Amino acid sequence: MSWRINVFGVRHLSPMGAWQLREHLNQIRPDVVLIEGLNDANDLIPDLTHATTRPPIAILAYTDSLPVRTLVYPLATYSPEYQAIKWANDHGAEVEFIDLSSEHFLGLQDLEVELIERARRDSAERAKEPSSKPDDAPEPRSAAPEPRSSIYERWALLAGESDYETYWERRHEHNAALDSYRLASFEFGQALRELDDDAPRWLAENLVREAFMRRRIEETIARGHDPAKIVAVGGAFHAPVLRGDYPAMTDDELASLPKRSSQLTLMPYSYFKLSSQSGYGAGNQAPAYFELLWQALDQGSLPDLAATYLSLVGRHLREAGTHRSTAEVIDGVRLARTLSALKNGLAPTLADLHDAATTLLGQGESITVRDALARVDVGTAIGELPAGVRQTSIQQDFERELARLRLEKYKTTVQQELTLDLRENRQAKSAEAAFLDLARSSFLHRLRVLEIGFAKPAAMREQATNWKEKWDPRWTPESEIALVEAVLLGETVELATAYKFKTNLENCGSIALAADMVRDACQCALMKTMELARQRLQELAAVSNEFAPIAHAAWQLGLVARYGDVRKFDAEPLLPLVDELFVQGSLALFGAAACDHEEALSILTAIDELNRTSLEFHDRVDENLWIEQLRRLANADDRNPLVSGYCCAILLERGLMADDQLAAQVSLHISPGAPADLGAGWFEGLALRNRYALLARQTLWEHLAAYVASLDDDQFRRALVFLRRAFARFSPREKRHIAENLGQWWGLNPDTAGGLIEEPLTDEEEKTLADLNEFDFGDI
Repeated sequence: MSWRINVFGVRHLSPMGAWQLREHLNQIRPDVVLIEGLNDANDLIPDLTHATTRPPIAILAYTDSLPVRTLVYPLATYSPEYQAIKWANDHGAEVEFIDLSSEHFLGLQDLEVELIERARRDSAERAKEPSSKPDDAPEPRSAAPEPRSSIYERWALLAGESDYETYWERRHEHNAALDSYRLASFEFGQALRELDDDAPRWLAENLVREAFMRRRIEETIARGHDPAKIVAVGGAFHAPVLRGDYPAMTDDELASLPKRSSQLTLMPYSYFKLSSQSGYGAGNQAPAYFELLWQALDQGSLPDLAATYLSLVGRHLREAGTHRSTAEVIDGVRLARTLSALKNGLAPTLADLHDAATTLLGQGESITVRDALARVDVGTAIGELPAGVRQTSIQQDFERELARLRLEKYKTTVQQELTLDLRENRQAKSAEAAFLDLARSSFLHRLRVLEIGFAKPAAMREQATNWKEKWDPRWTPESEIALVEAVLLGETVELATAYKFKTNLENCGSIALAADMVRDACQCALMKTMELARQRLQELAAVSNEFAPIAHAAWQLGLVARYGDVRKFDAEPLLPLVDELFVQGSLALFGAAACDHEEALSILTAIDELNRTSLEFHDRVDENLWIEQLRRLANADDRNPLVSGYCCAILLERGLMADDQLAAQVSLHISPGAPADLGAGWFEGLALRNRYALLARQTLWEHLAAYVASLDDDQFRRALVFLRRAFARFSPREKRHIAENLGQWWGLNPDTAGGLIEEPLTDEEEKTLADLNEFDFGDI
């Protein structure tokens, strides 16, 4: 079948493409507008043109079974496709998407993943095969291939531009001559097809898509439409082949395509996300700037764009406290136009404007204008959709919860701060208002567990977390996608969270992870789930003897118990398990301390957690058992010295070790009879806690100074390596105090002693550290 229709090739986010396409449609006055887009998204077109729809928005396709695959089709105000849809709606023309349906696109994603995995397996198998070359044959030398730039970047370099974005803007976005864009993009697409040498899979997918689009065009003509009254809008790469000179896809070919069952929805999008997808056909680096370009074209004020842009940059600078005059802005505009003229441009490109802003407004310093440029280039716009637009059940539930919890104002792309007080507000007039922040907290924690990045917990003091929380909410398109994907777990946020907990508990084999899930379930206000997690934790505790996971579990369960009054649940059933875990952890400590340096670091964290549990629940747990195990380890000379020293530090901190006992410990661990490495490692552990108390104990520094003075040259060098590492965590003021203490006993001035402490480690000294770090005291 041979036919000719009107084809308009575009870049998918192109202000001039959108503007000239609209003029082209006004000339042709087509009966049908066919657009490159998901063929099964036609039902969403009325929502795209709704009076309250505000781009940027996106069509989101997702599989309705695992593994989840997604596909996003973004639209900005200046997208040619969006303007074509609006024109058709305003002029009563039919409008349809004609690209492959989402189920085929997602099926092709599955196929691509399968092919990649197969190639990886084949490569691994070939690597295992014995070599056929003689044993004495030299290995072939092959230089690693240099990464190759894309055809678009190479095209830009040939045109004398530094990057493709600048090339495209200078050649295609500033020429407003009637029909110039359509003709230029057609030739550009034809040249790309002749020169393209990308991966075969990419090429094959495009050939399949183009055959399908020709099929849809033929079906439109078969319905009785005049080809001269049909306009097809597609990417410049596809435009040359959207005509009857090429075969359309057959029924058998269509039936043979892979596919996955899928669902479609609309979602608000953001300029920030568009900027992170920069590249041909995907997005652009400066969506807010191109919005300005679109407005200039629409208002016939393209020559004023440079002045508008640089004025906005100047305004942001002034708001940030950097004053720039109007004269500097005017000079910047002149410079941008001069730079454009040097490249035979019709108007300054974004690159020209950046150079002018750096030179005049930044006074040659790019860092001065960096933030202002980012704000004007990218912006913070996020789209809006009318109420009632097709959504998944979990999206609808999310919107209801935002309204109920008064969190709607936080659904923006600008990060904000939200502080929650989980205690009852006794001045509130209703129970719901009295516990509003508590309900907000549960909702945000549910989103956190579902990995929906609407709000992230901000850093806060540990002691404040039982009643106060700080969050940093910010909405992104990724958040929307994650929310849609979560519908596979449940119809509402609460059901999806509970199902994820259930799945994770079934696969949980770690006592530490089970404890984390108890705490997470508590924070999510899922009390039945919390009980299931507690039961799983108890099952794992019965067969576990690893110190670090047990200590972590005891501390996490203790934190949950502290939440009881605030989060309105009975914590009593948790307390016997805290007691049980505490005893298990105390008894496991001594055996765990037979380890190397790397493992010792994790044990120190666990010791701290169990010690805090001892202090928090001193009226319940067997505190005497814990102190007994700390003393046992502090006195040991066959355990990791870092851990032994740390236990001494805890005993000192708790007032359970007198000066004479500390002197005895010093004599035991850092004496001429003890290996220098082990003695210094013990002191490092001791110095990790309660530094101010250590600095004031002159007995300690007297013993340390005498010990160092007693070492021979080799032992002295080795000991000094570990002592300097021990002192590395001290502040400059504390190091000065140490130098004064040691200098007093060594007969040196503080500066000389300080030099010995603060001198950086040599390569040989780093190796000395590595040798001891790898030593496993379990072999003793």
